[in-house]
Amino acid sequence: MYHSRDNDLGLLYIELPSLNPPPKLATEVTSLTETAERLAQRIRGYWGVENKVHYVRDVTQGEDACRIRTIGLVQCWAIARNFALNLDRDHGFQNMAQAQRLAGFSCSILKDIFRMK
Repeated sequence: MYHSRDNDLGLLYIELPSLNPPPKLATEVTSLTETAERLAQRIRGYWGVENKVHYVRDVTQGEDACRIRTIGLVQCWAIARNFALNLDRDHGFQNMAQAQRLAGFSCSILKDIFRMK
């Protein structure tokens, strides 16, 4: 990890190597007065949320491909998608695509998730 501080502006520049080949650098600029390690934790935390929620909603649940444009319905579907993710996670699923497939196979999985008899 590379970091330097611009004393004139009080900015801290951090370059983090990406995990995917070929090696790339992500550059972040901030005016926060934290250590480079703490800022790196914040940045990784942000991307953790992005990968855990937004990516699943976009790819697994097809949110970006959804053609609903009515304002109230867009919000209702977003709530429904979040509700489904939370139920799946609460039920112990780690892979949301697998959870979605299994729930589509039979009503018994859905009854179990909703704790119905």
